[in-house]
Amino acid sequence: MNRRQMIAALGGAAAWPLAARTQQPTKPMIALLHIGSSDAWVTPFAGFRQSLNEAGFVDGRTVTIESRWADRQFDRLPMLTADLLRLHAAVFFANGPPAVRAIRAQSASVPIVFFMGEDPVKEGLVESLNRPGGNITGVTNFQNQLFGKQLGLLREIAPKAAVIAFLINPRNPNAEPDISDARTAAAAAGQELRIFAASTEGDLELAFAAMAQQRIGGLLVGVDSFGLSAEHFTAVVAQYAIPAVYNMRDYPVAGGLMSYGASRVEAWRQAGTYVGRILKGGKAGELPVLQSSKFEFVLNLRTARALNIEMPSGVLSIADEVIE
Repeated sequence: MNRRQMIAALGGAAAWPLAARTQQPTKPMIALLHIGSSDAWVTPFAGFRQSLNEAGFVDGRTVTIESRWADRQFDRLPMLTADLLRLHAAVFFANGPPAVRAIRAQSASVPIVFFMGEDPVKEGLVESLNRPGGNITGVTNFQNQLFGKQLGLLREIAPKAAVIAFLINPRNPNAEPDISDARTAAAAAGQELRIFAASTEGDLELAFAAMAQQRIGGLLVGVDSFGLSAEHFTAVVAQYAIPAVYNMRDYPVAGGLMSYGASRVEAWRQAGTYVGRILKGGKAGELPVLQSSKFEFVLNLRTARALNIEMPSGVLSIADEVIE
């Protein structure tokens, strides 16, 4: 081998590792777009990661997860979506119809896995539960369809409550559908329901003051955090001594009276499994929309005693968790 051949051979050997590195595929990126705040979803997020790990996708090693949280500021969703699209998201995990719509407004091709409390067919997001179509699938807990069950629990513990309040956030795009579903449930139960709206802490104070003047006997809390932590929100409710039912376990754990709703941890695990299947080549529109099958009824007996409520034995017997 002459000198020129040797230099060429050495140069080629030195360049080969760099070429090999540049040909290696980059880690796929999962984009999480959420309408709420991260501190309230730590445990469900852990379930999401765990199901991805079981599918072989470990954050930072074989996949990258980028999260964006709107903190209930729905007008931020388009900006957050654009940011994630610039990062070349391989698949979106979207929480709530507003997040899904924000993604669809900017991309018709990126796969979307959702988690929501609403009926995705009724929301116009999928063609059917069994065959969603397009680039979308996900998990629904049909939270709006649980208003009847929640009202029934309130009537069990406060049978003399002539009027029950329904508290909603008017800034939430799902406020009107929620009101419609709650009114339907109340009409079926023969229960008078009055709507109260609040989107800030100041609004909440005014709403609860109005409830006190109108002698409201119970409170059904809509599917919204109203920008407050569970601890803060339940503290506000406690000032007015109104029996309330919530949709998430976080609230009775923080001092609220009771909650009935689907397990968010289980639902996010299901969503993580779907994201993993899509990363392995599955088509979102061909994966049936999953329905939550695990529901939790949680009671806080300390709060019941503070409200001078003697919990009926029938209600106690069906509780999944009782906080003493």
